[in-house]
Amino acid sequence: MPRPPRWAVRPLAALGLPALLVTVWWLASAGSTNPFYPPLRTVLDAFGRVWLSERFVLDVVPSLRRFALGLLLAVVLGVAAGLLIGSSRVLRTLLEPALAFFRALPSPVLVPVLLVVVGVGDAMKVAVIAFGCLWPVLLNTVDGVRGTDEVQLDTARVAGLSRLATFRHLVLPAASPQIAAGLRQALGIGLILMVISEMVVSTDGLGHAVVRFQRSFALPEMWSGMIFLGILGFLLAKALEVVERRVLAWHHGLRRATGARP
Repeated sequence: MPRPPRWAVRPLAALGLPALLVTVWWLASAGSTNPFYPPLRTVLDAFGRVWLSERFVLDVVPSLRRFALGLLLAVVLGVAAGLLIGSSRVLRTLLEPALAFFRALPSPVLVPVLLVVVGVGDAMKVAVIAFGCLWPVLLNTVDGVRGTDEVQLDTARVAGLSRLATFRHLVLPAASPQIAAGLRQALGIGLILMVISEMVVSTDGLGHAVVRFQRSFALPEMWSGMIFLGILGFLLAKALEVVERRVLAWHHGLRRATGARP
């Protein structure tokens, strides 16, 4: 029997476990009469009825807009601050206690504070997302900058490169794999905070929709919202992976050439 082509092996392997879990869920819930655990076919019927309708525009689009704004703000601030802190030993020494404190501070506890300071609205939700996403981006950027090859930095100084040119052509590319790792972590954190902020106080969004379904005992719709959030997180992670592989193609090529694991 001929073996499947190599390009098809990874997608088949990646889909194997999800397909198994869906099959087990379908069979285990097929005869369920418990209203809290409806059959999967009922949940999937609610999924198509709810999320493939105008609710996509009413709830999904606002959530994605807040998520994108918060993540973008965190990336801009985190990379800029990380480059400065990572390149200065004095700044790292001065800011290390503050960074450790804010890194350990759970972002959801800021919701009541931001409700008072910013008010009810999208600004509060974007601020919560940005605060939570900031730290993995910032700290990974600092680590990436500190890991820049000292020989290359000395060569840049001898060559007379300006500080800006050194940052642009040497430090930033060297730190970019670490920045990408921080962005992957921030993606998951941002989705969690997006849902939490919308559950607490909102009139639209995915988190608000799931809570509204739960409170009105529309349990198949509630389960469908949870499935939709999982699918959304998976698609965003895969999209980021595609972008990362294109932007950091040189890095992945170097790792393959040196025999490092991808």
